Parts: sequence; C-alpha cells; structure tokens
Amino acid sequence: MVMVLAAGFGTRLMPLTGDISKPMVPIANRPVMEHIVRLLARTGFKEIVVNLHYLPEAIVEHFGNGEKWGLNISYSREERLLGTAGGVKKCARFFGGETFIVLSGDALTDVNLLEMLEFHKKKKALATIMATEVRETSRYGVILADEDGAVKGFQEKPPDAEALSNVANSGIYIFEPEILEMIPAGKPYDFGSELFPRLVKEGQPVYAWRHPYYWNDVGSIDEYQRGNFDALEGRVKVEIPGVEIAEGIWVGKETRIDRDVLITPPVCIGDHCVIERGARLIGPVVVGPDTTVRQGAVLYKGIKWGKGYIGRDVSIFESIVGAESHIGDGATVLKGAVLGSRCVVKDGIVIDPSVRIMPGTVVAEEGKSKP
Repeated sequence: MVMVLAAGFGTRLMPLTGDISKPMVPIANRPVMEHIVRLLARTGFKEIVVNLHYLPEAIVEHFGNGEKWGLNISYSREERLLGTAGGVKKCARFFGGETFIVLSGDALTDVNLLEMLEFHKKKKALATIMATEVRETSRYGVILADEDGAVKGFQEKPPDAEALSNVANSGIYIFEPEILEMIPAGKPYDFGSELFPRLVKEGQPVYAWRHPYYWNDVGSIDEYQRGNFDALEGRVKVEIPGVEIAEGIWVGKETRIDRDVLITPPVCIGDHCVIERGARLIGPVVVGPDTTVRQGAVLYKGIKWGKGYIGRDVSIFESIVGAESHIGDGATVLKGAVLGSRCVVKDGIVIDPSVRIMPGTVVAEEGKSKP
C-alpha cells in the first residue's frame, strides 16, 4: 500500500506554481508526480491513494483511476491542509492494517523502494525514513542517527557550520500500521516536526535508511531546473517521452523540425511542436508540447513549458518560460529569469537576469509590466 502526498502549494516555485500545483510541474515534459507514479508501477505496486488540496482538478484529470499505468488510484480531498501525518491519518482505512509507504508526489527520485522495505523489515522498525546526503543542510531537516541507522534526533535546517549531520529527511517513509494510532484525527499534524521527535523521545524503533539513489526535492527554482537537466543527462533514471532520434535528442509525435536547425544534446522536444529553420537549441533544453519556435530563435540551457510561441530571433538564455507564453520577435530572456504561464513579452523586450514574472503578465515596455 502506498500513499502519495500531493496536497501542498509549492510556494517556493513561484511564479511557476501560480496556477498549477507542484506535483503537476513538468520534469522533461512529464509532471513530476507522473515520474513517481511510473516508478511505483515499475516497482510492482498496484494500490495508491493520493491526498489533494491545492488545484486538485488537474491532478485528477491527468491521473484518473491510474489504469493507464496499471494502477488503481484513489483520492483523499482535504478541505483544509492536514499536514503530512494528518493527511495520512485521514486515509487510515486504506492501508488495511498492513505495512505502508508514504512518499512525496513533488520530488524527483529513482529510489529502489523494495530495498528500503527490506531494510525496514530487517530492522523491525516502526518507522523508516529515507535519508539523503546533502550539501546545504540549511535547506533541510537533517537526521541524527547512529552507525546502525537508529535515529537519535533531528535538526531543522541548521546552518552548515552548526549541522551535526549531512543527511536529510527526504519525505519518503515506511510505516507499520500501529503508527496510525499515534496520529491525532481531524487536525493538522506533521511527521517531521511532531511525530518523529515524539517517537524518538519515547524510544520507539525509528531508523534512517541511507541510499545511493538520486533524490531532488524540486524545492526551489534552481533545483527544478537541475531536476530537468539531470533527467536529460541521465543522472536520474526516468523515462523521457518521445523518440530518441539521435543520442540525447528526444522528439515527440507530430513534431516538425525544419532543415538547418542546430540541436546540441541533450534536448527534449514535445508533441506537436514546430521548430523552424535557423533555430538553435543548445542543450540541455526542454521544449514543451504545442510550441512554435520561429526562425533564428536561440534556446540555450533553458526550459519552455507547453503551448506557446517563441518568435523570430528570440534569445532565451538559462531561463524558464511557463505554459502558453508568447515571446515576441527579437525579445531576449536573460539568465535566471522565470516567466509564469500565459505571459506575453512584446517584440524586442529584454527580460533582465533573475527577474520573476507572475502568470498572465504582459511586458510591453522595458522595466514595465501589467497583469
């Protein structure tokens, strides 16, 4: 039995999550949660429950009952957020008194859950936490565990100089059913800040499982971009959509690429795209489905979500452009800029480095924009 947590807002990914929930944010032209669902299907799991709160309709519409992936997916809607543990408590009947797995629907990983389950059983743990080595402890809750993996304590986002550990709570857990009795019903309750510290204080068998697999919490714009590029470059084992027409170049169905287009891998181009002659895609680059890239446009180490228009002689450098956005002829989007969905950048406009533009904004003059 598996529960996928998909109720959060993803506020750290704004403006990308202005009108889309974080589990639906695309990694290599697939929602990040779809990569999780595909992982579960490959591993052999069949029964999955997903909790929902923020913009739930898009998730239900995309995943349905899970039949497409050979799964049976059901949903738990939260009128108010119940926290990680509270959301699981609400689904207690789903688990049927068996060992169960909880994982985030908005992280990117290729972890072998069967290895983690074997560790959990071997240790006779009540709870097992997936622990990932990280470089910046200040971004994560870190775990203090002994050589055997038994958890002795936690630090919440400690500065690097003060961190007593460099392994982070990765939001993937295995529990015995007795854990559900320790979570209060009908109120917000969190694993990291409330349940786990209580279990450790009581001397319950809580273990940290360190692993060699890829994990990215997609918790910031930089990490989101890195997740896309890592997928294209093979650092995380995910399925890239489309046909690999040459090494590191994936092209979707009914996409037209004119002659004299320069493509430097890795590049992923979605379905129903048009890439006109003279365009240059210098990877890593992701072009979402239903996108037109006009003559002379340059995309350099960037991400363009689906449905949109990149005009003639446009330059997009190491930046992210949301869905249904229109970048006018001769415009430039500089390094680190992020445009939310449905933005319009008029002809010749320059978007400065690291600028964040909210969904639906029209940029018509230098330094000026309007919703």
